[in-house]
Amino acid sequence: QVQLIESGGGLVQAGGSLRLSCAASGRTFSDYAMGWFRQAPGKEREFVLRIGWSGVRASYADSVKGGFTIYRNNFKSTVYLQMNSLKPEDTCVYYCADQRTIGPSYDNWGQGTQVTVSS
Repeated sequence: QVQLIESGGGLVQAGGSLRLSCAASGRTFSDYAMGWFRQAPGKEREFVLRIGWSGVRASYADSVKGGFTIYRNNFKSTVYLQMNSLKPEDTCVYYCADQRTIGPSYDNWGQGTQVTVSS
């Protein structure tokens, strides 16, 4: 059974930093690209970042360029989201997801972790 478990969310002041983790189990982690998404109350879920299976390639939403970084440790089957210079508008539930084949769809999703940025 595939599981993706996010952790590291919480309350932080504007300008602060957080690092989210997503631990995967149930399949070969290095076979999958990984993505982070987020959803604010009343809004649709949006793409944030993606990293390829080897960690070499990454893609970013324009809204997080320069502030967020994605990286992965295949030995630990974990992907990370480093968030710096956080803004109140970054307040969302953050989800990780995996992707076996490149395209618009992701295969498995975590349960999400709440990030709240106070002004």
